[in-house]
Amino acid sequence: MFRFIVKHLGFLKQVPLLPHLFDSQLKLWVLLTNRQLLDCFDDIENEVLSWDGTGLSVHKFGGLQFNCNDKEIGHVHSNGILDIRFSRITKQQLIAEGKVTDHHVFGNSGWISFYIRKREDVAYAVKLLKMSLLKINSKPRPVRFPS
Repeated sequence: MFRFIVKHLGFLKQVPLLPHLFDSQLKLWVLLTNRQLLDCFDDIENEVLSWDGTGLSVHKFGGLQFNCNDKEIGHVHSNGILDIRFSRITKQQLIAEGKVTDHHVFGNSGWISFYIRKREDVAYAVKLLKMSLLKINSKPRPVRFPS
């Protein structure tokens, strides 16, 4: 259902609040059908929040977004899709390992999707988010002088 809606009704994501309503319905479905997945999300959230400078926000297209210093580390939708942006080289290396796929919408980009389906997937999801955090923290930041 998720793929169908994203593929054929993706234009609706521009309607205010609609992506959040859709994501809420996904979370309700997961609550009724796979409660363990919600525990996985909590474990990932707790781990990421234990890292210096990290925080959470609502992702613009629904789900939970992990941030560090106002930059997105990645985000997870309520059906268990973790999306993270890497360089295209890193993306190809990760895809070659066979655990991640092209992003479910932006395939021709640096974005990857990892499907969290069971407790064993939490460690790899955390590893991907840590890789993203290290990439963000390794970029030089512009120096700002006081006015």
